[in-house]
Amino acid sequence: MSFEPQTAPDPQALRRVCGRYATGVAVIGACGPEGRAVGLTVNSFASLSLSPPLILWSLALKSPNAALFAPGQRFGVSILRAAHGELARHFARPLPDKFASVPHRRCERGVPYIEEALATLACRVERADPVGDHLLIVGEVEGLAASEGEPLVFYGGDFIRTSA
Repeated sequence: MSFEPQTAPDPQALRRVCGRYATGVAVIGACGPEGRAVGLTVNSFASLSLSPPLILWSLALKSPNAALFAPGQRFGVSILRAAHGELARHFARPLPDKFASVPHRRCERGVPYIEEALATLACRVERADPVGDHLLIVGEVEGLAASEGEPLVFYGGDFIRTSA
């Protein structure tokens, strides 16, 4: 195997290489038109700053939900547990009402959160900037909660267990 960087990697090669970086998995929830609960699976989530409390994640520009994440809009992050693999797949599919059969709760602003999530964050969009083929979203954390447990981990194109 050569470790010489390519000058212009094709998108699939980049996806394979970046797939070697293990990530957690979360469901981003927002309140859509007419109060409709919107949810999508992401593994592009990361802490950005502790003071002020900021997180970041990205969404494909072609997503039909991109307009929901304009500056000032509220969204929630539900960090998934190890047993939530099917739930992550569910929210990655194009379904008309992803929350219809999923236990969840809504905050007073209508933002949905997954019941039994490992952790949750209530956020307000600070910035949403198009970068490449994605919208880079920076959220200010306005509230949070966490519990004990194992996280859902995505690696090499699938979910893996981190403990025996």
